[in-house]
Amino acid sequence: MADTVGVERRVLAWMRIEVAAGTDVALRMAVSGVPVEEESLSVRAGGAERPVTEARDRFGNRLHRVRDLPAGTVEIRYGARVTNRGPSPRVAEITASEHLRSSRYCEVGRFAALSQEVVGRRRGILAARAVVDWVHGHLEYVPGSSSIRHCAYTSYLARRGVCRDFAHLTATLLRAAGIPARCTTVYAPGLDPMDFHLVVEALIDGRWLVLDATGLAPREAMVPISTGRDAADTAHLTTLAGDVTLTGSRVRAVADPAPGRPVTEPISLR
Repeated sequence: MADTVGVERRVLAWMRIEVAAGTDVALRMAVSGVPVEEESLSVRAGGAERPVTEARDRFGNRLHRVRDLPAGTVEIRYGARVTNRGPSPRVAEITASEHLRSSRYCEVGRFAALSQEVVGRRRGILAARAVVDWVHGHLEYVPGSSSIRHCAYTSYLARRGVCRDFAHLTATLLRAAGIPARCTTVYAPGLDPMDFHLVVEALIDGRWLVLDATGLAPREAMVPISTGRDAADTAHLTTLAGDVTLTGSRVRAVADPAPGRPVTEPISLR
């Protein structure tokens, strides 16, 4: 496994939203699953700091809730410094089985034949690499080419998409091949253009290994935010009540030392 101990990563995220009075929101912006040396989260509305409550969702992601916002502009800022990975957690059998099934954006049943064609007799990491290579070779990365309505099947037909489309198709093919796969939002130093990034983690030999068919950022520098069955479980901003319009966002992630040539060996985010 690639060694990332001693690589300092600093991440920043900012969002501006317009809300109606009484709006409640949930945020998934905080680093999760690895030790954090420094961290801050600020939500300001009506000229004042708003109270934030932290909880965990069903997948163990850190979820920050802000309730009863006043009408107007809300600014959200998050920052963290991360150096080391955490210990790899033991994966429960029920967790593994959940990530073999279809989900909102990953229609596993549609891809049984294609998955068999792509994977063949390969197993484990060799099968995962075959899927990543196939998706990378068959989808073109085109910014702005998809929306929240696009799923693995529509991306397969369109032959183009953004990171979420690459991740959904990769996860779907892996699940169809019998490899548990989940989608994971990350901060990705080296990503251009910089934004939140969606990748896949595949459960191989008892460890979640990160895969990214876009090839747009070094995997060894990525910092996990949230995981789930697909993008529906990893949304950065969820409206729980009221009305929200996103009017601005920025993401920044840097690593020191900066990653060199991409690592090709298996990598765990945790």
